[in-house]
Amino acid sequence: MVVEAAVPGNQKQRAATFQALHAGAPFVIPNPWDAGSARVLAALGFEALATTSSGVAFTLGRLDGRVTLDEVVQHVEALVGATDLPLSVDLENGYGAEPESAGLAVTRVAEAGAVGGSIEDYDPAGHLYDLPHAVERVAAAVEAARELGWPFTLTARAENHIRGNPDLEDTIARLQAYEAAGADVLYAPGLKSPAEIRAVCDAVSKPVNVLARPGLTLAEIVDAGAQRVSVGGSLTWTAVNALAAAATEIRDRGDFSSLGDGSGIHQWLA
Repeated sequence: MVVEAAVPGNQKQRAATFQALHAGAPFVIPNPWDAGSARVLAALGFEALATTSSGVAFTLGRLDGRVTLDEVVQHVEALVGATDLPLSVDLENGYGAEPESAGLAVTRVAEAGAVGGSIEDYDPAGHLYDLPHAVERVAAAVEAARELGWPFTLTARAENHIRGNPDLEDTIARLQAYEAAGADVLYAPGLKSPAEIRAVCDAVSKPVNVLARPGLTLAEIVDAGAQRVSVGGSLTWTAVNALAAAATEIRDRGDFSSLGDGSGIHQWLA
């Protein structure tokens, strides 16, 4: 069912903006974990945002992979309402192994205001999907995205490198198959070097998202061919680690010197 008539004009504009970003200069898409962090990132000048499954889970006091689709939809609604930026959603495996689940996940977050999303080829039960089944899942997600009647940007993820199987050849084969199935963006989290990134980017024609890591600079990632750079849950853990460090100083030494003063909050949330 095409739902174009029901789509708010600002969502169509966000979708067009997000699509255009993938055809322009390479860009960073940071990952907020709640509405407040989304507002801060928007105020700092970033052009688009993406959710992080681990960050969403943390806001609920859970580990990654333990959030339902309904809860993700609620999270998307909160982030979409917090800024005017395009939002892409980490949809994990689509909250079900069957292709229909991937398609439903796309439809649900689009209805909540998202203009992009990713589907991965790893099952929470602990295994990668066989390639034919993984391709069926991407194809179902692509079909759901196209039925929206406006440009929802679908990212297909090959999870090898963060799931104990750093087989670059298989990763490339998977991404090529997902491109053939219609994915708009391709993503293999866990690539560790410019050489690995370049091998992936040279093997496909669609834009490639790369997960940032402390040992790589933005210039190195872009020079290797990436169009989009995300940070996953890392900003969440940056904030949480700072909280834990300050709280530890209070608990162990009675030292309050690392407490923040919130002096920038009015500027960020204005």
